[in-house]
Order: sequence, then structure tokens, then C-alpha cells
Amino acid sequence: MLSLRAVRHRYGAHEALRIERFETQAGDHWLVLGPSGCGKTTLLHVIAGLLRPSEGEVQVAGQPLAALAGAALDRWRGRTLGIVPQKLHLIASLSLLENILLAQYLAGMPENRARALEVLAQVQLADRSGAPPAQLSHGEAQRAAVARAAVNRPKVLIADEPTSNLDDANCTRALDLLQSQANECGATLIVATHDQRARSRFKHRLELPQ
Repeated sequence: MLSLRAVRHRYGAHEALRIERFETQAGDHWLVLGPSGCGKTTLLHVIAGLLRPSEGEVQVAGQPLAALAGAALDRWRGRTLGIVPQKLHLIASLSLLENILLAQYLAGMPENRARALEVLAQVQLADRSGAPPAQLSHGEAQRAAVARAAVNRPKVLIADEPTSNLDDANCTRALDLLQSQANECGATLIVATHDQRARSRFKHRLELPQ
């Protein structure tokens, strides 16, 4: 499902990421673990096509990312990937349901309100569909971001520091939700974190050095 070979990324003279080889299979759950500043977010951005690496080859679901650009890359990303960013970026002027429908629109897919409501129900937010993001608790907003990432049934679901600033109980709930949504979609799951509490939840781990 994912294949990265001889990938390097530099910001000026600083090498932020070095991956010789990283491959996953469909449906795998992977934990990318490492301290702050080790390149975890850079790796997720490379996988998502948000960042072109300085060197190397990246393929996702059989698609070489170097062959895509502009609107074609955006549509591919929307249909293939579900992204839960560290900063959730829910649109304040839209209702929760409209935020979910926006993910379909940006992927160039027809509006499917039934699917949007289905995924909100799966994350226990069906009764909050008309609420604006400002009325959501932090936990509700996080669940909303997972619903938005899962609505298009992505092949790859990625999450950046999803347990940051959560207590143990909510850390468990966040990981349960990501894993259940990945399983529901049949998606490969990539979770990047410095949180050692997540270690025991993942069979597959990629540890990045400082």
C-alpha cells in the first residue's frame, strides 16, 4: 500500500527526514514513533503528497506521487487518504455535517449525506451534526476530525499526534476510534506520535531517531 525508497527531505542544509525503505500492506496498522523534531510530521506530509521529498520515490496505493500535481494531486489525496492533522482545522463557519460534506466536495465526489451521517453516528456525533465547531468539546472536535478523514473510505488513514495532551482514558479512546475507523474502511493506518503509551497498541512500528 505504501512504498518509500531512499527518501530524504531537507530544509536548507538541515536533513529533516531519512528513510531508506518503508513498506506497508493494505490494512496494516503502523505506529511512527519518535521524539519531537525527528521528522514524523515531515514523513506524514511526504506520504500525503503535501510535501515533495528532496530525494527518493514515494508510492501510495500503486500511485507514484511524483507523477501528480495541482488539482489532480488534490483529488487523488481526497479520494485515497484520510488525514487527521495535529491541528484539527474544522471550518468555523460550517456546521459539523457541512465540514464532513466538504471533504467529499474537495475530493471531487458527489455529495452523500447518508454516508456523512453514517460516519458521524460511528463516532457518536449524530446528535451534533448541526453544531458549529465552536460548540464542540475538544474530544468531540477530535472525533469529528476522524469522521471527516474516514468519510470517503480512504485506502490510507494517517493521524499526527492524535493523543497529544490527552489523559490515559482519552488516549485509549482516541486510538480505539482510529483503529476502528481504519478497520471499517479496510484502510492502512499510520499514526505518528511521541507518546509511548501507544506503543503496545501496534504490531508494526517505525522508530525515527532524533
